[in-house]
Amino acid sequence: MASRPGTNFRFWILALFFLTGYGAIGFRLVELHAFKSTELVGELENSRFRVLRELPRRGDILDINGEILATSHIFLEVGVDRHEIKPSDLERIPVIAKNLGLTVTQVQEAFGISNGRMPADTKTLSPRWKLLKRRVEPRAFEALSEFGLKCVTSTKSYEREYPQGELASHVLGFVRKDGETAMGVEREFNYYLSGEEGWTETEIGAGRREMAQFRRRQVSSTDGFNVVLTIDSYVQDVVEKELKAVVEKFNPKAATIIVSDPYTGDIRGLGNYPNFNPNTYSKSDDESRKNRALTDILEPGSTFKIVAATAALEERVVNVDTQIDCAEPIAVMPDGYRVKLPRDDHPMGVLTVGQVISKSSNRGAAHLGFKLGDRTFYEWVEKYGFGEYSGLDLGSESKGILNPPRKWDRLTLSRMTMGHSIAATPIQIHMATATLANGGVLMTPRVVKAITNYEGEVVLEFGPLAKRKVFSLGTARMVSQLLEDAASERGTARRAMIDGYRVAGKTGTTQKIVNGRYSTREHVGSFTGFFPADNPEVVITVIVDSGKPEGGLAYGGVVAAPSFRNIGLKLIPHYAISRSESASGLAQTQSGNLYSGGN
Repeated sequence: MASRPGTNFRFWILALFFLTGYGAIGFRLVELHAFKSTELVGELENSRFRVLRELPRRGDILDINGEILATSHIFLEVGVDRHEIKPSDLERIPVIAKNLGLTVTQVQEAFGISNGRMPADTKTLSPRWKLLKRRVEPRAFEALSEFGLKCVTSTKSYEREYPQGELASHVLGFVRKDGETAMGVEREFNYYLSGEEGWTETEIGAGRREMAQFRRRQVSSTDGFNVVLTIDSYVQDVVEKELKAVVEKFNPKAATIIVSDPYTGDIRGLGNYPNFNPNTYSKSDDESRKNRALTDILEPGSTFKIVAATAALEERVVNVDTQIDCAEPIAVMPDGYRVKLPRDDHPMGVLTVGQVISKSSNRGAAHLGFKLGDRTFYEWVEKYGFGEYSGLDLGSESKGILNPPRKWDRLTLSRMTMGHSIAATPIQIHMATATLANGGVLMTPRVVKAITNYEGEVVLEFGPLAKRKVFSLGTARMVSQLLEDAASERGTARRAMIDGYRVAGKTGTTQKIVNGRYSTREHVGSFTGFFPADNPEVVITVIVDSGKPEGGLAYGGVVAAPSFRNIGLKLIPHYAISRSESASGLAQTQSGNLYSGGN
């Protein structure tokens, strides 16, 4: 019977389809075999080989006496290569379990033992590599090496630890779990701490684990250098304990204390409240991690009168005995403009320049500014380091706020001399006081003294760095004597006095700006000073934000000056500070209101 035309047509369509398909497959096979075989073999080889990273050990951070503040603890990730298990290895399972702190059952499961039986051919087990324990001490793993367990392998890793907990956390910073550095010395000196990675070109097997027997090339990692700080752990501990005492007594929103060597700029202690523990940084908030000594800006208040006094004396527009009328509320300028002067806490009459400082007269400070003029006073503020970075290598620093004279109004000069119309960081205020203490040289503050290798040999040293000469030694001595009066029975900082030692310092109290206006309730109280005044060895600055003392305002003489004394008493035996030849005695009474007068 003859075939139908439609049937023949479908046959040839199907035949053409299959011929085209098989032809394409054949062409592809010829192409791969004849032209791309070398390339494909190379890709296959490359898929088996890897360059494995070997992490270096991050260097330690030590205090000036060699005490470890940050270190890297080595841990091993231990697993089993199940294709390498030998029958004799099964006898060691109890030993493996004991050394790794696991149960026998856990090890058996990792080995692939099911219902008490091991497969005859372990190479059938999948995945090939199985984790035993993620964090194992090296000593525990080394105890297994004597058994020659080729199937048990380890990968080295490091974990950053801070043995002293919260101590100096704002100086140290921290390292995140992913190795990213965050703030402080950890970030700013990461180049020295991090070391150099090593690498190994090797073959990997099932489970993407290295097959050590097929290693090709290997370059060992280089451990990081150690960083030696200027921080003294004893002083740092004193600072942080005093901060806790301030918090307990005055319940402030924030507080900062800085202690340094006046001649080198070396920071011996720096602490802030609130604080955080770098071991558990993820549990802290941004406010706790903020290094307020460098980032917070505040009106310095009467501590800024040090600038007005040194400028006026150095420019010789006054001497210490020049009399100033502090009773009049209005000052008439040469062009006839009448400036309303800031008020004092209580009425004052005619005062000498020395009394203006010791009694902290706002009106007296304004008159010093008028004698200098806008431009000259502004230049002196700049010389002192305000409006510029201090240079402390901890990152995230503010320059503060210092507007040039062209942006001033007719009241600015009279307010800036008393520490208003300007914003400064605690470290700027502190270094200005250190400039007075060392005889007139503005130093760059530093927290890092040296870089050492793992054997403790110094590979790089950071010496003191002077920024500029600000004023003469003679002026420094005159103003220091004026500040001794401020820290005496006659001054505003009686609570800073230390029996047998001449103390020089200045209190400050400023109203905080809340919703664009000066608050009558919230104040920043501060004290900055040094001792012994005749031979300064330490500079101490205490700043308390929104303290709440019982029965009064948070004056610097109340909330900050006592901390200067408390810290000073603890540093005297530590640094063997000699008593002053002539020093006023300390008022021993700690009860009642010792504060009298201004800021």
